[in-house]
Amino acid sequence: MVALLRLVFMAVLAVLFCSCFVGDGSVLYAARVKPAVPGAGAREAGSTEADPHAKVLAQQYPSATDCGFCHQQIYDEWKSSNHAYASISPMFHKFEQKINDLSQGTVGYFCMRCHGSVGTTMKERRDLPLWERADVSREGVTCITCHRVAETYQKVNGERRIEPGDITNPVYGPLSGEGVASVAGDLKGTIHEKGVHFQQISESEFCVSCHQVAVHPGIKLEIVWDQYRAAPAAKNTTCQECHMGAVPGVKSGYPSGPAVQDIEVPGRKEVPKHHNHAFYGPGYPIAHPGIFPHNLHGADLKVKGAPEGEWPAVTTQDWLKFDYRAGWGTPLFEERVKAGQVQVAFPSMWSHPDKRRAAALVIDENVEELKKKRELRRKVMENGSEVLGPVFHDGSVRAGQPLRFHYTVVNKNPGHNLPSGSLGAQPELWLNVCLIDPDGNNVWESGYVDKNGDVCDLHSLEVAKGRIPHDDQLFNLQTKFLTTNVKGTDREVYLPVNMDIDQIPFIRPAGNPISVMNHPPFIRMESRSLPPLATRDAKYTVPGRLLKKPGKYTLWVRMRSRAEPIYFMRFVGATEEMERRMNEWILDYHVSSKEIEVR
Repeated sequence: MVALLRLVFMAVLAVLFCSCFVGDGSVLYAARVKPAVPGAGAREAGSTEADPHAKVLAQQYPSATDCGFCHQQIYDEWKSSNHAYASISPMFHKFEQKINDLSQGTVGYFCMRCHGSVGTTMKERRDLPLWERADVSREGVTCITCHRVAETYQKVNGERRIEPGDITNPVYGPLSGEGVASVAGDLKGTIHEKGVHFQQISESEFCVSCHQVAVHPGIKLEIVWDQYRAAPAAKNTTCQECHMGAVPGVKSGYPSGPAVQDIEVPGRKEVPKHHNHAFYGPGYPIAHPGIFPHNLHGADLKVKGAPEGEWPAVTTQDWLKFDYRAGWGTPLFEERVKAGQVQVAFPSMWSHPDKRRAAALVIDENVEELKKKRELRRKVMENGSEVLGPVFHDGSVRAGQPLRFHYTVVNKNPGHNLPSGSLGAQPELWLNVCLIDPDGNNVWESGYVDKNGDVCDLHSLEVAKGRIPHDDQLFNLQTKFLTTNVKGTDREVYLPVNMDIDQIPFIRPAGNPISVMNHPPFIRMESRSLPPLATRDAKYTVPGRLLKKPGKYTLWVRMRSRAEPIYFMRFVGATEEMERRMNEWILDYHVSSKEIEVR
């Protein structure tokens, strides 16, 4: 019976990971074969900089792909999550490099502690490109980042110890470990030798080391924990209940489901809770869709019948050269190439049409995953906020008279501010309101954007050049950094670095206790975010000269969300493609309209 169960288990794995996609009969993914030593792929295939110690070291830090053989559902949820994106994010790498350049390297590994915790533990250089990092390092906040932590930590700024060991070593989680123990004997040497119940992984305190971060001068870049501890949710709700539960962003219990779907645990009386590893949140990826989400077939593209070794593994650099926007590998594109209608100097990796077709299938898979992620993001934002109104301040509206009104923005989230997370130069949340006259013309608007996609506040590059008017009525919940410089008073800046105070600026601890001033000297944050369960009115006035004639006008409103402003992306050296992807992911929600009779 044991032998039969084992055979069924291996057959299921084969079905899950040996997918074959046939287009014209020649293209398929390579069957993924579990490595003899889990985690053995220490460096990406094709890397010219092989580290002789990397393979041995990587065996002690298994990749999520090793875990995914058994934990398929969890892997599928995680592979497009913000945690999985933490180390791949091109915006993170641009930002991290910029802050190190500005501070003369004094920031060091600080940011990598959370975004690449396994790579940091493995002592990878912080400036290594993705294609020279271990597979598990590119996975950011991967399985072992949480499930190989055996000690309780509090506010430690991302400095947690990951227990080394291959795939057979113990894992730490919210369950008792009885399920692992009941099948470990039959599968000895291929799965964890035991599961250990680790209480803190189910508590909010487990999240604090990366989601409450203070940088060297005392500025808190991540302040979710402080907000949570002061919020109503701290009394009866954990972070996990909203971010890993049944409904994105809402405490609503957990669905039931085993950690491994294809193994029956003898004597199990109750199906355990399923914690969703998509980790619902407002963030989103702008990386090349061949690189992210993580895809088991991303490196193993082959052509049916091709001799072994003819098709090398696809590296990160190869994917960056694959022009998915041009439609490489799609039927229409390949037909045009074959007919000579399109002339492209393909990189050597992509010179064969079958290789491009296989790559296009990976892109299609990943794009579908990104659609699911966008929908989860929408649910988080809609479940956590509300826009009420409009409320008009005057009685009847007459042509030639000002129109005064307001909307009320509500933070329905009992756990933290709206928005939360990384503050200062990053998350944007603003209202876009416009008035359409009886002829269909947009006669007034607030929350409009410039040609780059930025809202028109003081930081807009187009406003600074006088090409577009400043939006005097903008309702924007984006928090700003303020610094005191040698010249003038406080000013809003992109990053908390006092460029005018030191000839060579350093990020260093404050010289006097922060508690004396309630903020670091010369640096502070102007918080504009909305506290838990709070409301704020967005007040507007449309000048009477714009209401030129009587009739039915339409007032439109939408809330807009974006992770990074474009002016900041340019400041850190982002590419045009990164800017384009960032703007493509702008989320519009709480869209509504109201007809107004102007007499």
